[in-house]
This record gives sequence, structure tokens and C-alpha cells, in this order.
Amino acid sequence: MWAGSGAEGGRARLAEFGAAKVYVADDKDLDDYVVAPKAELLAQLVSQASPAAVLVAATAEGREIAARLAVKTGSGILTDVTALGDDLVGEQSIFGGGITVHAKVAAGTPIIAVRPNSVAAEPAEGPAEVVPVAITVSDAAKGARITGRVEQERGERPELTEAAIVVSGGRGVGAGENFALIEKLADSLGAAVGASRAATDAGWYPHQFQAGKTVSPQLYMACGISGAIQHRAGMQTAKTIMVINKDPEAPIFELADFGVVGDLFKVVPQLTEEIEKRAQS
Repeated sequence: MWAGSGAEGGRARLAEFGAAKVYVADDKDLDDYVVAPKAELLAQLVSQASPAAVLVAATAEGREIAARLAVKTGSGILTDVTALGDDLVGEQSIFGGGITVHAKVAAGTPIIAVRPNSVAAEPAEGPAEVVPVAITVSDAAKGARITGRVEQERGERPELTEAAIVVSGGRGVGAGENFALIEKLADSLGAAVGASRAATDAGWYPHQFQAGKTVSPQLYMACGISGAIQHRAGMQTAKTIMVINKDPEAPIFELADFGVVGDLFKVVPQLTEEIEKRAQS
């Protein structure tokens, strides 16, 4: 479903990843108001198209739309799903990441909010046939209007919560200026930079990059991070976890798919150099 303006560019991207149809509602009300009109639009589509399920991204906006849609359609909802198996059984990490559960919607059309980047996008060319959708937004859905927009300044690196690869530094980095090592490694991989709470509390890196927030990249690299429980809860659903730490007893090694016991000031520069060599060859 494409709601609002910019559908043509979006359609091309969706076609790249296998979309058979793209329902397009090019209505300014979907741009000018908050989430309620989009929930009404999806409820209308559920009634018309009778889908097997509705999947949305588990962003702040996506979760609210999913909740409203579930109420409108009398359906069950799963949030922060990190994998989706046969028969629409969703995998979720709960209780601070301490328990993994599998759940299934028991009523209505399953509404499933999938954690961003928890599933790798694989190119599979599709026709992406455009199906225009007309919608009349109710007065009730216009209760909150967007009155202005401020463009967020973004660097060249991907957003932390949406990145396929995240490279994080912790207390072991030692100082703010040493985060240049972490940034260089991240840039060699086209990755986002993260930091542990200890590093952000120390003022070594901005708090908005604290990787204790929930991230589910395909690759998570932890450099000089011991693995406090709040940090582990935020990143342990990553598909592959690599740890670099000089303490072989660091708790984060319990989560690691690959671990290097060594001084990050020696390991990280060598790793970065090797990645850059391969990128140039």
C-alpha cells in the first residue's frame, strides 16, 4: 500500500522486491494529517481485498496505525515481530530480550508489525501493478493535523534503528576521540554507528546513537562492550553478532556468533584495513 504523494518512485522500489500489486491512494489528506486517515484507508482495503494478513513496519507510526487497524477490523495484532514463519506464526523477543516466543493471531485478519530490518530484503522483480484507491477521510480522522515540518539533519550513515549493519563502541573505547576508530570501521561497511549507555553517559558519543534501543540488523558488531543487560536486550535479535573485547569473560560473548578476544585498538584498525582492501579489489 502506498499512501500519499511520491507513489511513482515508491512503486519502482517495491517492484524491485517482488510486489505484484501496489495499492495507491494519492490523497493530500494522507500527507496532511497524522495516522488516523491511513488506518481508515487500510481498513477499507482489508474489507475490499480480503488479504491473508496486513504487514506494517514496527516504527512509532506503524505501530499506532496497526493498533487502530486492529480495532477497526476486529482483528488480532502482533507487534515487534522479528521473523514470520509458516501459517503466519510470528517470532517475538519479550521481557527485555530474555525470552523468545512464537505467537499467532487467533481472530480476524492478522495485523503484524515487523521490526525494521529484521528480515533481509532480497531482490525479486515483480510487476507492481498500480491499483488506484479512492478514500474519503472522515471528520473524526482529521482531529490532528500536521501544521509544519522540520527536516531532520541526517549524515551519510544509515539510521541506527533501520541499518542492516551496526558497529557499536562501549566503555572499552576509552574516550570520545577514539570513536573515530568505530566510525571508520562503520564507514567501510556502510554501517550505522552505535554506542553503549556507558559511552553516551560519559559524553563520548551523542545519546541518540545509544544502541541499547531496539535494533535488529543483519550484522551487529560490538567493540569494547561488556554486555550490560539493557544493552543485550536491545541488540540480541540481530541476525549475526560479532564481538571484539579483551575480556574473555565479558557477558556479551554469550550472545556472539563470532568473537575476537583482543585489544580493539589493534583489532579494529586491522579489520577496517582488510575490509577496505577487499572493497577496492
